[in-house]
Formats: sequence, C-alpha cells, structure tokens
Amino acid sequence: MTIESAEKTNRLITENSPYLLQHAHNPVDWYAWNEEAFEKAKKENKPVFLSIGYSSCHWCHVMEKESFSDEHIAQILNEHFISIKVDREERQDIDDVYMNAVQAMTGTGGWPLSVFLTPDGMPFYGGTYFPPKDYPGRPSFERILITIADAWKKNRVKLVDSAEKISIALSGLTAEIKTVSLSDEILIQANSQIKKAYDEVNGGFGAAPKFPQPGCILLLLNYWHRTDDNKSLEMAETTLQKMADGGIYDQLGGGFHRYATDSEWRVPHFEKMLYDQALISKIYVQAFQASGKEFYAQIARDILEYVLNEMTDKNGGFHSTQDADTQGKEGEFYIWEMEEIENILGRQNAEIFNKHYGVTNKGNFEERKNILHINKTIEQVAERFNEPRDKIKNFLSESRKKLLEHRLKRTFPEKDDKIITGWNGLMISSFAFSGAVLNEPKYIEAAQKCANFILDALYKNKRLMRYYRNDKASNLGVLDDYAFLACGLIDLYEAVFNPKWLIKAKEITDQMIELFENHKGGFYLAAKDTEQLFIQNIPSYDSPIPSGNSAAVMAMLKLDSITGKKTYASHIKDLFNAFSAQMVQMPLLMTYILSAFDFYSGPCKEIVIASESANDENAKKMLRKIRETFLPNSVLVFHSPSQTNELKKIAPFVTNQLAINGKATAYVCSNKTCGKPATTIKELEMKIKKLV
Repeated sequence: MTIESAEKTNRLITENSPYLLQHAHNPVDWYAWNEEAFEKAKKENKPVFLSIGYSSCHWCHVMEKESFSDEHIAQILNEHFISIKVDREERQDIDDVYMNAVQAMTGTGGWPLSVFLTPDGMPFYGGTYFPPKDYPGRPSFERILITIADAWKKNRVKLVDSAEKISIALSGLTAEIKTVSLSDEILIQANSQIKKAYDEVNGGFGAAPKFPQPGCILLLLNYWHRTDDNKSLEMAETTLQKMADGGIYDQLGGGFHRYATDSEWRVPHFEKMLYDQALISKIYVQAFQASGKEFYAQIARDILEYVLNEMTDKNGGFHSTQDADTQGKEGEFYIWEMEEIENILGRQNAEIFNKHYGVTNKGNFEERKNILHINKTIEQVAERFNEPRDKIKNFLSESRKKLLEHRLKRTFPEKDDKIITGWNGLMISSFAFSGAVLNEPKYIEAAQKCANFILDALYKNKRLMRYYRNDKASNLGVLDDYAFLACGLIDLYEAVFNPKWLIKAKEITDQMIELFENHKGGFYLAAKDTEQLFIQNIPSYDSPIPSGNSAAVMAMLKLDSITGKKTYASHIKDLFNAFSAQMVQMPLLMTYILSAFDFYSGPCKEIVIASESANDENAKKMLRKIRETFLPNSVLVFHSPSQTNELKKIAPFVTNQLAINGKATAYVCSNKTCGKPATTIKELEMKIKKLV
C-alpha cells in the first residue's frame, strides 16, 4: 500500500469487520453489502463486482496488495462496476450462496472469491484469485474487468439471460430433494469409500492439498467401535500421528494451520482457524479414548493451551482466526534458519534438534528457511547420537521452550478478534468434552465462561447474533450459530451436569426449528424472516466443518436421548430423508451427518449416574470410568436430589433413577429401558464392556 493510498479512506472505514477494515484505504470505491450498493448499480445500470474473503487469508492479502491497492485497477472498477466487499465470516449466508454459484460455473472455489453480478444480485461470471498480469491459461484481473465491462456494454441482455439461467439451475438444485432408503449398509459403503481415498503412506484422504478431516476420522472411529474393524482404527491413528508430526501442526506453540500444500503434511498455509482447533482437539481426545494412548491426549492439550493463550478474549469468548502472514510474508512468524537455532541452542545441541525437526542449512521451505516437522523419531535420534531416549526427549522439550521464548519476541501475525457464535459453540464443545475426559477443570471453566458470555452478549430477544466485536453484537445468527451452540451446550451439560445448559440447548434448538426449517426436511442457512438472496441455501456438505444440518440433527438426537422424549423425531426423520441421496452418493462430503446417522441407527445408550451428592467419591469414579471409554452412541446424565425439580422439567425419565441404599448407582439404558443397576465400579465395568 502506498503512502498516498494509506491517506485515503472509503466507506469501509466505518465497518466493524477486520477484513473490511483491511480494505478501507484502497482507492477502490468499496461498498459493504447493503441496499445502497445495489440501488446504485440499478440506477447507473452497472454490473456488481463482489469480492469475498476473510482477514487471515493469504491470497486475499495478495490480491488486496496487487490489485485493490492499484490506482489503475481501482479506476476501472470505479468507472465500470459497483464494488462490494464481504467478510465471509460475518456474512456466511452470502458467501455460501455465491461460492455455490462459482463452483457450479467453474468447477472450483476458494478465497478470495470474485463474482460478477447483475444489479439484481444474480451471478453471471466468477472465479477466485486473479493475478495482476496474464499467465498461460489465466488472464489478468485487468483483462477480466475490461472484457466484462465491454460485454456488459455490448451484450448486456446475454449476460442477464446467463445469470437468470444460472440462478434457475441453482434454485432447482436447492428445491429438488431426492430421497433414497437408508440403512446400516450406508455406513459400510461410507467406510469403503474412505478406505479408497486413504493415503497408506502419509495418512489422510486424497491428494494434496491436504486438509485435516476430523469428520472422516470420527466416522472411522465410530465404525471401528461398531464393527471391531481394526483397519479403521489404524487409518484414524496413522492420520492423527502424521498430522501431528507435520508442519501443519505448530511444533512449538500448538494448534493446527488450515491445510498442507503437500501430501506429507509438511508445508502448510499458515493461517489458524478457531473451528479447526475445536474440531481437531476433540478428535484427538476421542482417539485417546479409543486407543488409550497418551500421545493423543497431549496433542489435544497443546491445541487447547494455544487457544487459551492466544485466541481467548478477556470476556471469555474465543477469537476467530490468526493470520497466515506477518508483515506481508507468509509464515514468517513460524519459520527458522539453521543459524538462528544454533545461536539459541548452541551448535552441538542444535544438531540434535535439527535432526529431529528436519532443519537444514539449505532450508525445507524457501531458501534457507525451515518449517519444523518430525523428520526423525526420538528413538532414531537417540540411536544416532548414542544417548538414552528419555534424555533426548527431555532435551527436545527444553529446546522447544527456548525457541518458543525466542519466537514470542517476533512480530505476531494479525488476529481477527471477532467472536463468532457458531465457532465458539464448537470451542465450548471441545473444552467441555476434553476437560471432562482429561480431568482438566480449567478447560471446563473456559467452556462455562464462554457459554455465559455468548448467552449474555449474543442472545438478544430470543435471537442469536452472529458475532461480537468492539463491545457490539452484530448481524443475526445463521443456522450454524444455533446448531453449533446447541451441541456445545449439550456437551457442557455432560461435563458439569448443570440442567440450565440442557434447558438452554433445548430452547435454542426449538428456535432453530422455528426460524430455519424447510418443510421438506432439513434447514436453511439463513432464517426465513431475514434478507433473502437470489436462492435460499440449504447447507449439506461437511467440509471443513460440519454443515449446520449435521450439527442440527445431532443436537436433536442427543436432546431426545437425554430428555427421554421423542420431541424431535419427525424433524430428525425428515432431515435424514432430505439428505439421503447425498449421503449415499458422496459420503466423503457427508461425514458428520453419517456419524449422526450412526447414532440414529443405534443402539443408543443413556447412562445415568444417580447419587445423593455430586461429591460422592464412588460417583466420581464411575464418571471417570465412563469418560475414559470411547462410547460414541451414548449420552450421560447425572441425577442427585438437588437437581430433581429442574430435571423433571426437561428429562423426567431420569428422576426415576435413584441412588440405591444411598450408594452411587449407574443405570445403563437403551431407548429408556434400563438394565440392572450397578453400585460398584466392577459392576459398571462389566456393563461398559458390553457397550464397547
């Protein structure tokens, strides 16, 4: 950005979104998404250029620098187009609709998303990043602008007709619901597809670029639990091990970068997303439950510590993203030269460290620059330097601390401090679940603090707001916000057994149904009483995070199981019917909804611990035994006399499960029919063995 352009401001200067504010000094005459922009387009009969991105996106920064800060490009945009800038995290509904359109037109998608619209908002051309100069097979942004401006002037009717056809086609896809019969067979077919996509050498699924896919891993763990298929457990474990060994994992500070550009997980795009930390930390804890291996628990702890240290707001909410770039250079905060490490550790010590983490003088990333990844195991390094394994392990731990201390003196990547309701719901879920399983009270405390903040600051007049920033809640929430928060509150209930969280989860789920449900089954992304775009989008795909529909059906399933009622039975059935064809045809894109179907297929177990007091030692031991076991298709409820009145309101069947002779008692029930109660740990262990 030039000094001259930095002095200029455009309309975005008054916005709340960090991403929009990054463009507030562009010479482009940007509008935020509003009626004024489209009215001007209609009045002046100009096409709309819609640019969508997010604040931590590397290629968004590149296009901002190359094109949107360029006076010549800005002149073309300002003369021939009405330019609108959208933060995809702020307006997920807009992003989803136009991403679907660009993918339909081009077969690809991503950010920055660049779409050309009629003044009525219908898309007729689009793409992602456009370079400043022509490349073979890739025209420059300037060429595209001039071509479209000329076509609008000479062939406007043809472009409008094309936009109408695209809109009709997309509307037809949304409106059309194909149903097929679903059975347990679909889980077998999905597992087969995952095995075909599995990378036997490096773990993960498919070719580069490689994204962490916790939904696939969860489906593998569930399938292993259901069928004793050890290959599924092996694939899940190998993938988690390879991910944690790679450069996609921050070996010093914890947390996962968004994706790897290579098949070996070594070279990431360096942005860190809150939703990744939530979903990935939880799947590592679930792998710990399934395998008993402490390694997975430690990776989860490191991720959660990163979130507590670097992504937590003073009010208890969690920030949305951390940038890929530092001072305009991608990954600069995370990469190392060999000489730096030698100066910090000393040459001999650095030799050991560098052997383990794949550091070379030449560099494994860019010239002389290195991304830390596990190149040699601790055992291999110990053998190479003829030292005991534990000595090498402790040395590496101390060395990481020294390098991290040095790294903390560097300029930090920028952070988007929006507190997004749905993503915070995912984080509540992971902190609550992980805290309960790992017996870490501070994680449960973080979940409760966040939940209290969200409900206090972002729950207004029985409506959830999308995000919070600068002491202000903004934009009405979308489906994800309701569904993810409901799931998070259910997990929080299962961690602390305060009925208020269950009551709030049900309240939010009921409002979700009222605001978002499609009468044909499933839920719209945007509420039915909010701004309607050129199509109403019904989200279905689980990549990279669960679709709102997948989370919605899981929330309803768990609430029905915990409450002992069939309140949501028809909604659940209709939703599975609505997505049945996609579940069969594209299982790799439907992993979370398939896990929900696995829950639905049963048998689902309701485990009730009844005790005279929450502080009863035997009750605590029973809870510990249950929590250390991987039991995916189960819910956990606690009943003590002090909770009876509140539980009667929401889960009346539980109030009949009482402590026997004053002893903590475990009831394992299926479809509200309970077996013989257990009053000893040994008896409970026998019952759990039958569930595993």
